Amino acid sequence: MSVSFNPATGGVQHDGGMTSESWHVSERIDRPPAEVYAYASNPANLARWAPGLGSSVTEIDGQWFVDTPSERVRLAFAPRNDLGVLDHYLTPDSGAVVYVPMRVIAYGAGSEVVLTVRRRAGMTDEELKADGDAVAADLARLKQILEE
Repeated sequence: MSVSFNPATGGVQHDGGMTSESWHVSERIDRPPAEVYAYASNPANLARWAPGLGSSVTEIDGQWFVDTPSERVRLAFAPRNDLGVLDHYLTPDSGAVVYVPMRVIAYGAGSEVVLTVRRRAGMTDEELKADGDAVAADLARLKQILEE
């Protein structure tokens, strides 16, 4: 899918075509990478900046769970690191782990957050676009919160 930004209108356009099985969604944030990483890597903050994933997050016996629209899933982030790797794993009741690559990278004096949306088996173009659009909205919310 081709995604382009039109600076004249401030709009984002999707060409609607699927040329890849992955869609890299990004947002630039005017905060240092360490600050963005610290906030985004804390599962307790997730419901505030990523309601597209779930409405609430709970810790039970050292494990984190997210209440998604369809079910409660287990959430596990990659171990804390200095590289900005925020990869996470979502495990629904079925046990089929969904791997979500995510990075916070330096961009000038600020940061860029990049999350890869991947097509799952049986996923339509419309479902992939809806997932990508939800991620874009979540990353825009993360930017808004951190730049307040």
